[in-house]
Amino acid sequence: MPSITSKHGLCALTVLTAALFLSVAWKGGVAQEAAKEGTPATAEKDAEKAQEKAPKAFIDGTGPGWVTLAEADFAAVNCEPQTWTWKGDFVSCTGLPVGVIRSQKKYTNFELVVQWKHLSSGGNSGVFVWAAEESLTDLKPGTLPRGGIEVQVLDHGYAEKYEKQTGKKPDWFTTNGDVFPVGTSKMKPFPPVSPRGDRSFPSKELSKGMGQWNHYYVRAINGEVRLWVNGEEVSGGSNCTPNTGYLCLESEGAPVEFKNLRIRELP
Repeated sequence: MPSITSKHGLCALTVLTAALFLSVAWKGGVAQEAAKEGTPATAEKDAEKAQEKAPKAFIDGTGPGWVTLAEADFAAVNCEPQTWTWKGDFVSCTGLPVGVIRSQKKYTNFELVVQWKHLSSGGNSGVFVWAAEESLTDLKPGTLPRGGIEVQVLDHGYAEKYEKQTGKKPDWFTTNGDVFPVGTSKMKPFPPVSPRGDRSFPSKELSKGMGQWNHYYVRAINGEVRLWVNGEEVSGGSNCTPNTGYLCLESEGAPVEFKNLRIRELP
C-alpha cells in the first residue's frame, strides 16, 4: 500500500478531502434548508425524541417511612356507606352524594402518592390536604369542606362540559392539576396563576384523559404544598394556613377510582 507521502497517496488524500468537503457542504445546505422551512435540524429532533423517552421522576411511595393508606385509615364524613368501596389500597367512588371521607389522623409535614382514574367524561374529584377539624364538623351531605388546600382531580372533558352549560370560557380552571385554597384556608399560589389569582395553574399539561391512570405526588412541608403530575412538578403554593389537618378524598358527582395511596410523614 503506497504511503501518504507518495504521489498516489497524495491523490487519494486530495480526493478524500474533496469528498468530505462536499459531504459537509451538502449537510450544511440541508440544515439551512430545514431551518428556512421551520423544521428542526436532525440533531435537535433526536434530542427531543430522547427527552420524550427519558424516564420521569416517579416516586412510588416505597421505602423507609412509607405506609399504605387503606379503608381503616379513613373515616366517614358526609357520604353514604355505598359511596366508597375499598379493596386493599384500591377504592372506587360512585360520586354520589357530593362529599368527602377523611383520614383518621391529622398530618402536618408529609409526602403523599396516589393514582387516580376518572370513569366518565368531565368527572370531578380532588384530594384535600390540611383540612381542619372545624371545616368538616357537621358537614351535610351534598357539601364540601369549608377549608383545606385542594389538589384537583379533574377530567379533560369538564372544560367542554362547563362551556356548554354556562356559555362561558373555562379560563378560571384547568384540567391538569390546579392547586388552590378552599373556604377559610389561605395560600399564595405559585405561578402561573389563574385570572382570579387564587389558583396555581400547572406549568405543563400532563394529565391523561378518562379511563387512564394518573400519578400524583404531593409534598406538603411547612405550609408549602407542591404537586407532581405523572412524574413532573407542575403547581403548588406557599404560606398555607392552616398547615396541619386531615387528608380528604372527594366525591363530586362522577365515578372515580384511586389506588396505591401511600404517605410518609416528615419532621
